[in-house]
Amino acid sequence: MKTQHYLRWSLPAGFLVAVAALALAVWSYGYRQALTSLAERSAADLALASDRVSTQLQVYQELAVLTAEHPGLADLSTPAAQDEAAKLLRAVADKTAALDVFFAAADGRVLAAAEGISGPDVADQAYFIRAMQGAMGTGHAVLQKDGRRAYFYAAPVFRPGGVRGALVVAADVNDVEQTWRGSLPAVYFSSQNGEVFISNRAELLFWRRGAEGQTPSVTGRDFHSEHEIWTVRGSPYLPARALHLSVDLPLIGMTGEILVDVAPARRIAMLQAAAVAAVCLAFGAMLFIVMERRRTLAEANAVLESRVEQRTRDLSAANTQLRREVREREEAEAALKRAQQELVQAGKLSALGQMSAGISHELNQPLMAIQQYAENGAAFLERGKAERTGENLGRIADMAARMARIIKNLRAFARNESEPMGQVDLVQVIGTAVELTAPRLKADQIDLRWNAAACGGPVHAWGGEVRLTQVFVNLINNASDAMQGQVEKVISISVDTGPRLQVRVQDSGPGIKEPEKMFDPFYSTKAVGSSEGMGLGLSISYGLVQSFGGNIRGANTGGGAVFTVELEPWREAEEKGDAA
Repeated sequence: MKTQHYLRWSLPAGFLVAVAALALAVWSYGYRQALTSLAERSAADLALASDRVSTQLQVYQELAVLTAEHPGLADLSTPAAQDEAAKLLRAVADKTAALDVFFAAADGRVLAAAEGISGPDVADQAYFIRAMQGAMGTGHAVLQKDGRRAYFYAAPVFRPGGVRGALVVAADVNDVEQTWRGSLPAVYFSSQNGEVFISNRAELLFWRRGAEGQTPSVTGRDFHSEHEIWTVRGSPYLPARALHLSVDLPLIGMTGEILVDVAPARRIAMLQAAAVAAVCLAFGAMLFIVMERRRTLAEANAVLESRVEQRTRDLSAANTQLRREVREREEAEAALKRAQQELVQAGKLSALGQMSAGISHELNQPLMAIQQYAENGAAFLERGKAERTGENLGRIADMAARMARIIKNLRAFARNESEPMGQVDLVQVIGTAVELTAPRLKADQIDLRWNAAACGGPVHAWGGEVRLTQVFVNLINNASDAMQGQVEKVISISVDTGPRLQVRVQDSGPGIKEPEKMFDPFYSTKAVGSSEGMGLGLSISYGLVQSFGGNIRGANTGGGAVFTVELEPWREAEEKGDAA
């Protein structure tokens, strides 16, 4: 008995250990894949930032080269000529936003300057020494006068037999940073001694990794596959765990580095592992229940057989009674077989009820949009359109955030919870739903007729933006499914701004086959086993609209079906009253 009890519970325990090991393996693989994708995007961001800084500084290099041969700088031997040259250089600095433009003689004396930020003598400066060797000199420094950061370009000015001086242009590093500050993850450029000189995060300026007493500090460096992960402490503006990438920039004598938060990659891996574990646990629970039912039936059958045998032995003398007992036994066995068949059918229904109903259906559309934006971004990148590539990457990030919000809303709906509601722009929501379903509509050659301009501007309703977007995505997808196989495929969306806002989604399909069942869970007109849906789209949409006080209904039009979503208009007074 103890052995049977041990075997009965050792199998579930072993199954749970196996599920945990599988979930861990899925998490590790998903994390590695997510890090690889994150590293590719981050490398593109770092290359974009590096190109932007190098290009902006290159303008000042060209300015130094072009100004070096100006006739006004040919002879600076007299004070009058030096004053005229100073006026010329001041005009150049004013027009180009340079911090300073000055001319230094071969001995380092500054003969003419727009502002004079570098003092009267630059003979000991590395950029000037390089220019005196006949090459373009570069360098950077923090100005002693006002603490501003400057990047210097020194162009040599030649004369017969050697170099007679250098034309130096000082670029304002802060002005260079203004165009991209805060637009990317933490990006910084450090000098050869490791000190940060340029960054889109002010708290990183003059930071040197490993320097004692500095904040933030890198407390750990791990390697996951080929990716370097830093543990950062002491800064609320930097991620606690960040992917680190670097690239050498010999043109400006610096190293470009980027720190990207790996929390989204960990969340993606965790979601994948949780989904696999949930499916395995659901299957295991179903299998355990079936096995328990069979064990119970086997025990009941054994008891019944023993009773029949005992009764047969007791009444062996009575022939008629024996036949009756045999008939009872046969009837009992037939009843047991019918009960077993009913239990098998009930087990199938239980398995269907325990499946993860809406996750693949609800995430399919954002994943399609992410794929489309990724393809567009790759095409723009091949054409050298970095700005359009950045826009597509930003949209991919938005779609990923939207996927997270959709999962959160699906979980809240399953627990009968409601997210905070407020003002929602119906025009924007419908536009988002159209954008999410555009790849599928294009592939199915469906004509979507939606004119946002006809609304005359924003139409504000009371509800939740993500959940309402989910409703219209479901309606558009259901309409698309209904028109499969037709020649003419048209979906029309219109907005009626009456006392109650109404949005109508109409298609040219065959109509609704059983209107009284269309909002029932698992009701579907698709073939059994179809991959296009589980019959939950309209049921979920009905619950979402009801959750914020709206209503949804469907009807046949004779030439298709129309679904009407009714919503309460948003009123400022109600908003303030609810907030109070």
